[in-house]
Amino acid sequence: MPSRAHRTGTGLGEVHAMPFGAELLPRGGVVYRLWAPDQQEVVLERFGADGRLREARVLRPDDAGWVRHEAPDAGPGERYRYRVPRAPGAPAADGLAVPDPASRSNPDGVHGPSEVVDPNAFVWQHDGWTGRPWHEAVLYELHVGSFTPEGSFRAAARKLPALAALGITAVELMPLASFGGRRGWGYDGVLPFAPAACYGPPDDLRHFVDRAHGLGLMVLLDVVYNHFGPDGNYLHAHCRSFFDAARRTPWGDALNVDGPRSATVRRFFVDNALHWLTEYRMDGLRLDAVHAIEDRSARHLVDEIAEALHRGPGRHRHVHLVLENDDNRADWLQRDAAGSPRLATAQWNDDWHHAAHVLATGETAGYYADYAADPAADLARALAGGFVYQGQPSAHRGGKPRGEPSAGLPPVAFVNFLQNHDQVGNRAFGERLDAVAPAVRVEALLTALLLAPAVPMLFMGEEFAASTPFPYFCEFDGALGRAVSDGRRAEFAGFDAFADPARRAALPDPNDPATFEAARLRWEETETPAGQRRQALVAGLLRLRREHLQPVLPQLRSGGQARPLGPRAWCVDWPLGAAGTWRILLNFGPGAVPRPAVPGERLLHVGGTPAGADGLAPEQVQVLWLPPTAPVPKAAATGAAADACALPPT
Repeated sequence: MPSRAHRTGTGLGEVHAMPFGAELLPRGGVVYRLWAPDQQEVVLERFGADGRLREARVLRPDDAGWVRHEAPDAGPGERYRYRVPRAPGAPAADGLAVPDPASRSNPDGVHGPSEVVDPNAFVWQHDGWTGRPWHEAVLYELHVGSFTPEGSFRAAARKLPALAALGITAVELMPLASFGGRRGWGYDGVLPFAPAACYGPPDDLRHFVDRAHGLGLMVLLDVVYNHFGPDGNYLHAHCRSFFDAARRTPWGDALNVDGPRSATVRRFFVDNALHWLTEYRMDGLRLDAVHAIEDRSARHLVDEIAEALHRGPGRHRHVHLVLENDDNRADWLQRDAAGSPRLATAQWNDDWHHAAHVLATGETAGYYADYAADPAADLARALAGGFVYQGQPSAHRGGKPRGEPSAGLPPVAFVNFLQNHDQVGNRAFGERLDAVAPAVRVEALLTALLLAPAVPMLFMGEEFAASTPFPYFCEFDGALGRAVSDGRRAEFAGFDAFADPARRAALPDPNDPATFEAARLRWEETETPAGQRRQALVAGLLRLRREHLQPVLPQLRSGGQARPLGPRAWCVDWPLGAAGTWRILLNFGPGAVPRPAVPGERLLHVGGTPAGADGLAPEQVQVLWLPPTAPVPKAAATGAAADACALPPT
C-alpha cells in the first residue's frame, strides 16, 4: 500500500494511495471510488461552488463491487456524495444520499456531502522531522474540543509550547474521525479518514502536527477499528459486507475482519492507519479496545496494521503503535534480538492504574475489586513486571483467567497512568483523581508514575490539578439521544450509591450542552497556588526523568525485581549493569518502615509525605540511584522477584 508524492499543491507532503475515496489525479481531475458490493447501481452527485447539483451520474459496480469514475474537470474543494437505492431493485437516483465512507473531509458534518482534498497543498515547516525513540516518550492525552475554550486544532496548537516546556514529549489525541453532532469523545466515529469538522479543516490538524514537531513533540492519534458509531453510519445501506451480523461489540455491530469479502474491509483499516501517518505525519497510533476485534483469521488485523506501519513510514522514521487491550496479551509486545518491537510498541497498563487508584481512593467497586486485597503489592508487581494479571483468575471476569506473562518485556512496553479519559469519564460525575483522593497520596503516586521506567501518561489538566470534571458527553438527537441518556443512567443502577432512581436522575445528561461545557479546562487554574504547586512538581519530576532515567532506559530489556519491606511497603529495583540500579521505595501502609540503604546511593526525590529521619514514612515514595554493586545471581534474583510479586489470594 504505497504512498506517493503529488506535486499538485505547493507543499511537500505525501498522498497515501488506496482504492477508496476521491483522489486527485497527477494529470489533473479527480477519480471517485466506492465499494458497494450490495448494490447494482450507485449515483455519484457532484456540486458546484454555489452548492447546486452540477452532475448526477449513474455508476454500476464491477464484479468485485467497485464503482469508479474519473472527472477531468474536478479539483480540490469540490463537494460530492452518493445515492444508493433504498430497497433492492429501486432506482438509486431516488435513493438515500450518503457521504463517501473514505471521505478526507466532510465540512458540514457526517450527514452532508464530502469534499475533495489535496493532502499535498499544506506547506510543512518541519519537513526533516523523523520522530523520537520510544524510550523518550512522556505522553499527554487530550481531547481537542475541551482542551481550550475555542475547542479547535488551532487553539490547541497554541498551548503546545507550554507542554513542551513542562517536559511532555508526545501528545496523544483522542479520536478525530468525524462523528455525529458537534461534541463527543470521538469513539463513535463514522468517517475514519475525515477529521471532525467541529475542530477545524484538515490543514488545521496538519498545522497542529507541524507545530508540535517544531517543538520536539511527537503526535499520536487514537483510532477505533472495532466498531462504527450509530449516527451517520450509512455503510449498512450500501455495504453490509463491512459488518458481521453474527457478532456484536458492546458499542455496536462487529466488523467483518475474517469472513467473506473481509479482505477489502481489512484493507480499509490498514489504509486508514497509513493515511494518518502519511498525510498527517502522525508519529504513531493508539488502537482502541483491540480485545473487541474478534479476528479468527491466520493473521490478526493488529498484526497486519503493525507490519504495514513498519514496512511503510516506519522505514524512514520513528513510528509507534500503542494498544488498549483488556486481555493483557504479551505476544503483541515482544521485542526482537535488538530490542525493537516486533509488532506493537506498548500497551496501556490498566492494571497499574487500577492498583494505584485503589491505593489513592480506597474504592473497590466494579473492576477495582480485583485489586482490593493488597493494592500496594499489585502496584509493586505492575511497576516491576508490567501486568498484574498474567493468567490468574479475575473476579471481575467471573473467575476466568486473564493475561499472559509479561516479566520478560522491557518496562517501556507499558504505558502507565493515574488518569485518562476512560478512568475519569466512566465515573458517574466524571470527577478527576484530585477530587476523590488526598493530595499527599496523589503526589506520591505521581512520583511513582513519572520516575518509573515505564512510559508515563498524563491526562490533560492533570499537570495543574485541574478541578474540571470530564464526564461522558455527546450530541445525539431524537430516539438515539434519549436512548444514550437513559442508557448512561442504567449503567449505574447496579451500584449501591445509585440504587435510588432519584440519585441516578441527578447524573449529568451526556446530551446536555452543559455537560460538555463543564469539561472544558479552565486555564486560569494554572495561576492558582494549587496549580502552580502541581506544575512545579510535574516539571521537576520530568526533569529528573530526562536527566537521570531516560539515558539508561534502552539498557532495560526486561522487568525489575520487587520485594516487600512491610505492610503495604515495597522496594522495586531495576538493575542497569555497569550503570548501577534504579530503585523506587513506596509505603502506603499504616506506619513508617525501615529503609534499606546502600553506600553511595543517591536520593533523587521524595514524593508525598516530606522526607524525615524515620525511614520510609507512610504515604511516601522515594526514588534513588544506586551505584554499581556485585551482581546478584540470576537464579536468586529471578526467584526473589517471582516470590515477591506473587498475587495475594482473591
